[in-house]
Amino acid sequence: MKPLLLSLFIVMFCGGLHAQQVDSIYFHLYTDSLKKGTHNYINVDGKMSDGTWLPLTEKQVQFSSTACEFSGNELIIPSGYNGESITIKAVLKSRPATWKEITMWIKKKPDPAILPTKEDVMKDRPGRKKH
Repeated sequence: MKPLLLSLFIVMFCGGLHAQQVDSIYFHLYTDSLKKGTHNYINVDGKMSDGTWLPLTEKQVQFSSTACEFSGNELIIPSGYNGESITIKAVLKSRPATWKEITMWIKKKPDPAILPTKEDVMKDRPGRKKH
């Protein structure tokens, strides 16, 4: 009797549940350019069939690029790379017809040697009352 009740419970309460599928993928990047000599995280999110979003990793997405190598979601650009841009492609492994491609520029200006302090930033804010 217990196995019958368990089976009935599973059919009644779990039978209507369906696994969500990725409908489409999108790049949601944290920057507008790539940096040489570092690992650049490439954020790809999947829009699920119920409208929710899911961050995707190399488990779900096959990453490739016109230059340099990927390690997981990170595009590794050597400091000696001379190109001006890199085209990145993300293909959904479960459905290869679903893919996105983006071209990103390589950052040209070096980072400042010394970053401004919190006080420097706050004193230069427009509209701030001076006491």
